Amino acid sequence: MRITRSQVPAVGGVGCDASVLLDDTSSFTGEKTANPNSGSIRGFDVIDTIKTQVESSCVGVVSCADILAVAARDSVVKLGGPSWTVLLGRRDSTTASLSMANSDIPAPTLNLSSLISSFSNKGFTAREMVALSGSHTIGQARCTTFRNRLYNETNINASFATSVKSNCPQSGSDNNLSPLDTTSPTTFDNFYYKNLRIQKGLLHSDQQLFSGGSTDSIVNTYSSNSATFFTDLANAMVKMGNLSPLTGTNGQIRTNCRKTN
Repeated sequence: MRITRSQVPAVGGVGCDASVLLDDTSSFTGEKTANPNSGSIRGFDVIDTIKTQVESSCVGVVSCADILAVAARDSVVKLGGPSWTVLLGRRDSTTASLSMANSDIPAPTLNLSSLISSFSNKGFTAREMVALSGSHTIGQARCTTFRNRLYNETNINASFATSVKSNCPQSGSDNNLSPLDTTSPTTFDNFYYKNLRIQKGLLHSDQQLFSGGSTDSIVNTYSSNSATFFTDLANAMVKMGNLSPLTGTNGQIRTNCRKTN
């Protein structure tokens, strides 16, 4: 599973309670249609399959939230990235919030100061924000999220822009996808940062990390030392995995990740 536009695979967003997996109901509108998620987040069927298999051998014990956290780690490892210890014991939410998903997930149009503030509001440093953004070494984004950068920004590699424009015209084709890391889109490595240094960031928010600002030095470090990036990402993912989890008697262990019990 891959969340294609948000900052990290699977466990990101509003909190670690699997609220993003809930389908809309008559009592609330879920997070799947939030602006950062609509047409981008996918792979729910993968989580459904995992949940079905887990329930068949271990009924009512493993939450959808824990499955997401483990799937995020395992997908990164599978693609050549680092591993980390996933603390377990999360429980699942019984509701979701469209408004919180719209407000809390950083938009692809944010500038550097807004990105730093957005992550700071969740307790993350600027360095952790840059490390987590490195998850964009895999995944894809919709044309509508980077069209303005392609056609209106100047800090973009000309040949890169030309190649991407072929799949993202000035109008229409909003849902056409392009890889966030064109160099090695299916390998978890540090080419995301190498690309930023030559102005090949796909999203405006990506290139902001290397734009003459305070995070340029961090991008330089990660682009030249993948081990440092992997270590910092792993530590930041553990921290993100502890972002407002439901534990104890709060929430529930969903039988079906798409709906409450």
